[in-house]
Amino acid sequence: MAKSALGAPEEEPRRSPKSKPVKRRFGRVRQLPSGRWQARYKGPDDIDRAAPETFATKRDAEVWLTKKEAEILAEDWTNPDLGKISFKEYGSDWVNERPGLRPKTVQLYEGLLRIHLVPTFGNQAVNEIKAAHVRKWRKKLLDAKVGPVTVAKAYRLLKAIMNTAVEDRMIKANPCQIKSGGNEESPERPTLTVKQVFALADAIEPRFRALVLMATFGSLRWGELAALQRKHLDLEARTVKVMRATTELKDGSVTIGPPKSAAGLRTVALPEVVITELRAHLEEYTADHDEALVFLGAKGAMLRRPTFSRIWAKALKSAQISGVHFHDLRHTGNTFASQSGATLRELMNRMGHSTTRAALIYLHTENDRDRKIADGMGKLAEDALKDEDQEGSGT
Repeated sequence: MAKSALGAPEEEPRRSPKSKPVKRRFGRVRQLPSGRWQARYKGPDDIDRAAPETFATKRDAEVWLTKKEAEILAEDWTNPDLGKISFKEYGSDWVNERPGLRPKTVQLYEGLLRIHLVPTFGNQAVNEIKAAHVRKWRKKLLDAKVGPVTVAKAYRLLKAIMNTAVEDRMIKANPCQIKSGGNEESPERPTLTVKQVFALADAIEPRFRALVLMATFGSLRWGELAALQRKHLDLEARTVKVMRATTELKDGSVTIGPPKSAAGLRTVALPEVVITELRAHLEEYTADHDEALVFLGAKGAMLRRPTFSRIWAKALKSAQISGVHFHDLRHTGNTFASQSGATLRELMNRMGHSTTRAALIYLHTENDRDRKIADGMGKLAEDALKDEDQEGSGT
């Protein structure tokens, strides 16, 4: 043993024993024969899982485990096995698990899935659908000249399904992130003049004259008119109660139920010109009991769109009006209400809408009134400037 300068024996430096691997508190890592590193962990469901990919370094694998542990502690963990279900199966289950949907809505969703969603996403696992896939899918539909309204509806359905997948902890975030992707940019529908409305009422078969005027000046939908009963009319108060509506399915069946939203249940005031026509209609065409349907077909059956479409087309031709759908009468009536000074809330109540979006359309169409306001402001400014000029010139 060596001695120090003072003669005392000098200690040899300790050799640290070979360090043993420190056991991780969460998960474990191991090096594979390929040289890459694998991370494994036990999830909240007590199932041991490997990371979906391997890592170039041990450090990268450990970082991944740290993030996974943080997800579990924050209760933000998603079960990767749940998201392996195909979109086709999950989308079908999504519709079937909503018994409160109206039959026509179910028919719409099933059609959108079959025609526009399943062909692209059907065989993909739910957790494999990414934002880039959604953007590409939507562009493909638009490039194929699928109607923008249909594309918007399909996008909204996809987004709703994927929202549920988030709630089910199958995915962390919804891949539907296209701003305004679900907005329906419908082409502007024609608005008839009062003269055109009455020209149509004159041209159509007499039993449907009051129907045309009710659709316009009552802002009622087709299904609401088809389901209307005598007891829903109060001719003295000049009102109609909207309590139910028909729904026609592609198989030809018709169902009667409440309007499509709670806001659809409403009482609508009618102008005297409509009341006069209704009195005559009830006397001539409607049975004299409360449950009687106000509007019926020529053979006494419930109104059906396919049959009425032929009658409508004939009336349009006779009145020399083209490109107008029956629903455009409601659109026209909403415009008339706005022109008459209805507020936003009053329009919403009259139309049977719970949101402002649709009612704002009619407030935005009042260009003539807005022009008068702008012209009045301009006149005010001109007069003020003229007075200022006169004061400056001493006159």
